[in-house]
Amino acid sequence: MKHAVRWFRALILILGLALPGAAVAGDIAAGDSAAIRSMIQSQIDAFQADDGATAYGFASAGIQKLYPSAGMFMQMVRDQYQPVYRPQSVIMGPIADGPSGPMQKVFLVGPDGKNYVAVYTLERQPDGTWKISGCYLVPDEAKSV
Repeated sequence: MKHAVRWFRALILILGLALPGAAVAGDIAAGDSAAIRSMIQSQIDAFQADDGATAYGFASAGIQKLYPSAGMFMQMVRDQYQPVYRPQSVIMGPIADGPSGPMQKVFLVGPDGKNYVAVYTLERQPDGTWKISGCYLVPDEAKSV
């Protein structure tokens, strides 16, 4: 059941990126795009270094409420997001303005050698910085080049 709910959420988010009324990357300030991509890459780097405190620091207050410690957060990532936790490769894809803020696609090759797309949702903080408010992982059926 959990798996089906995760797939449904991911499908809704991906469809949201494709809606004709959705803004494109050009609508998001270049500085914001760079900051968002850097933050996501930094979190992935922290996962690879098993640096839970740093990885957890990039999570929004809502995520931190769901996982009230860095250890709980890291356990969830290890259990449910292996391609993000231990990617063989990471390529930042397009960013779009979704219904509740920017959404960044990240193309990954997981530790199993399979392709995945991680769709990150982001939330602007009162100080103008960004935090990760969610990540939805779906298998990518496209052939590698």
